[in-house]
Amino acid sequence: MADKIRRWLDELGLDKYADAFAENDIDDEALSALSDDDFKELGVSSLGHRKKLRRAIDALSKSQADTPV
Repeated sequence: MADKIRRWLDELGLDKYADAFAENDIDDEALSALSDDDFKELGVSSLGHRKKLRRAIDALSKSQADTPV
């Protein structure tokens, strides 16, 4: 699972946060629950990066919701 998140962060150009996400067991399920404070705790200090992550997580959540099970 960590590899999937690592690849996703790499696609966003935010791979420098991959180790922090892996060390904190951030997976698909945890992504949608992350808050701005959580991002800060993970070391995402840049407001622009936090906004980019939030948009990408929202898009990912929408695409998963649109996919029939």
